[in-house]
Amino acid sequence: MADAYLIDALEATEGTPEGMYGRRKMVLYLRRQGHQVSIKTVDRLMRGQGRNGVVRGGRHRTTIAGTGAGHRRAPDLLDRDFTAEQPNRKWVTDFTYVPTWSGFVYVAFVVDCFSRFIVGWHAATVKDTVHASARREIRRRGPGRWPRD
Repeated sequence: MADAYLIDALEATEGTPEGMYGRRKMVLYLRRQGHQVSIKTVDRLMRGQGRNGVVRGGRHRTTIAGTGAGHRRAPDLLDRDFTAEQPNRKWVTDFTYVPTWSGFVYVAFVVDCFSRFIVGWHAATVKDTVHASARREIRRRGPGRWPRD
């Protein structure tokens, strides 16, 4: 009888943010609702319903300093001078990691130093997005529009 009452309480969380809870958070949630439950009981009932909580991925280290010839830092061609006298004379690239439920998405940007506008961007699940976004802008703008130092 107590199991049926708890099953009803579990089913009431269906379609709510609490319905995504795993057994530990579900126990805390049910206890806040006034139910006296153990983690083993909630685990058994959730397995019986075929319910699992959303599993987060582990922590990922996004930047790892490499060693050797293939991992050297790119030369500073602009000498840290990010100003430009005209549009499309200097472009810089940057990329960032965006964590999602299914892993990381890497987003690369090409920024015009004169206007500070993003002239191109690319998102992918692999890290070579900086080169892809630069190549895409070269194709889009044509080789004559490529910025020169």
